[in-house]
Amino acid sequence: MKHALLLLIILTSFFSQVTVLNAQLTTVESICLDEQELRLANLINNFRLQNDLPAIPLSKSLSFVAKTHAYDLQLNKQDTSICNAHSWSNKGKWKACCYNNYINSSNCMWDKPKELTAYTFRGYEIVFSEEGIVLVDSVFRLIKTSPEASSLLLGIDSHSDKKWLALGVGVSENYISIWLGQRNDIAGKPLLCSEIQNQQNAQAAAVSITASGKAARYYLIYGSFQTQADANEAVKRYKNSGLENVSILRKDGRFRVAIDACDNLKDAMKSKEKYQSLYPEAWIYKE
Repeated sequence: MKHALLLLIILTSFFSQVTVLNAQLTTVESICLDEQELRLANLINNFRLQNDLPAIPLSKSLSFVAKTHAYDLQLNKQDTSICNAHSWSNKGKWKACCYNNYINSSNCMWDKPKELTAYTFRGYEIVFSEEGIVLVDSVFRLIKTSPEASSLLLGIDSHSDKKWLALGVGVSENYISIWLGQRNDIAGKPLLCSEIQNQQNAQAAAVSITASGKAARYYLIYGSFQTQADANEAVKRYKNSGLENVSILRKDGRFRVAIDACDNLKDAMKSKEKYQSLYPEAWIYKE
């Protein structure tokens, strides 16, 4: 498997926001890290802790830059025989540039993150590309074997004057981008994508509130009776069999017996699966 590890110290100034290449990259404020990116950040900080160095705080701004670059490389394949993986395409709201040891594009590289965020200090980037799917643990083992990359992450040797206070990471299918900064990011740290998903789930649950102001409930119905007495007998049988959340719902002149009640559809579906063998004809009713 072909590996390429590129390291470039990039002087940066940051200014505005940009329309980017992935739904997670709408703005700096909405940026989030997925599990792979969080894993990469943890590997970096664990490496530092093992070398008696403090962890680097995650940065929204630098993560925005890193994720934008990783997705630009993924979609537009700027790394060619002429341009290396520090190059940027002409497919976004930034100045396109091809970078290698023979093409003097320093100003383009120095100014690149200025186009993306409001972080106004120098930045330093490590870019990694792989022909196959990037596996973060394997990638990081390779990074640690690179003297220049590891010394940059640890701030030692030729980088001993560096004290890292901001860390950004981005991972696409075949690329990773790591950014380091020597100043705090006033934008704060990025959320985890899983946290955003939980927030969205909570908002979706809130939409379930009925017009009367009561939260929707989901019942696992097993039995519908014409009289209250018959329903009461069914409740007694179910409770004697060990069911604790049995209840009666009166609707349209009939008495439905619920063997379980839940606050959301997901839990109701789990309950239906749980009781499938004993109550195969149970069905979910929303009230």
